[in-house]
Amino acid sequence: MDPEQRGAERRADYSEGVTGSADAPDAADEDLREDVDEDPPKKKRGAVREAAILLSIALVLYYVMLTFIARPYLIPSESMEPTLHGCAGCVGDRIMVDKVTYDFSTPEPGDVIVFKGPPAWNIGYKSIRSDSTPIRYLQNVLSFVGFVPPDENDLVKRVIAVGGQTVECRAATGLTVDGKKLVEPYLDVNTMMADPQIYPCLGNEFGPVKVPENRLWVMGDNRTHSADSRAHCTNLPADAQKGLLCTGDPMAGTVPVDNVIGKARFIAWPPGRWGSVSAVNPQTTQ
Repeated sequence: MDPEQRGAERRADYSEGVTGSADAPDAADEDLREDVDEDPPKKKRGAVREAAILLSIALVLYYVMLTFIARPYLIPSESMEPTLHGCAGCVGDRIMVDKVTYDFSTPEPGDVIVFKGPPAWNIGYKSIRSDSTPIRYLQNVLSFVGFVPPDENDLVKRVIAVGGQTVECRAATGLTVDGKKLVEPYLDVNTMMADPQIYPCLGNEFGPVKVPENRLWVMGDNRTHSADSRAHCTNLPADAQKGLLCTGDPMAGTVPVDNVIGKARFIAWPPGRWGSVSAVNPQTTQ
């Protein structure tokens, strides 16, 4: 083979090499392209999985908080006016209830508490659950995680007397605990539409009632519009009932400490009423 033929073959080999590198990618290039094509779906699946994990953790923490630490409650009635709003035509207060404090202590006079009404207090209570089975099931599920209130007669009142104390109200002496007249700065004459200086009991006389141990005597701040411990008296002769509800409560309107859900700490909604809930002890206020 002469020199010209050898040069032509070399040029042909070189040309094929250049063409092959441009038009036919090698195996490494193919692997790289496959990796690039598969990367976005993997990232998407990872993001979805991460979001699901974070959501699950958030729900668990929220459930733990509602069950053991604090829980919001809507004030449904006017019985605690003006301390807590629940009047007709106004925006009901949403309060945050501390569920930890009473794990280490007991309710004291002046505390505003949320509690589950004893059986005798359930007269007139209507379930908040739907008559539709699927909707009722959904409500129960949402209640489990705290998005729907529990289907129970939860009430909010102020502690007036605790176990071992005797509470009584007479026109001549007013409301007393262990014979000492109470001072109640949280009462509002305009809200109650009655003056305790003129009507000391702000309703019927009652007592004396000695509060059993581990039980509480509770009353609403809107004393003339509150069905509280005063209303749930024992069965009395007709002439002694004086218009009281007299539900036949064997414990004379007292509430078990075990029924207490927590202590009202502050108003979370509406923003215009943000603030703490006063816990004024009427037995020591001068």
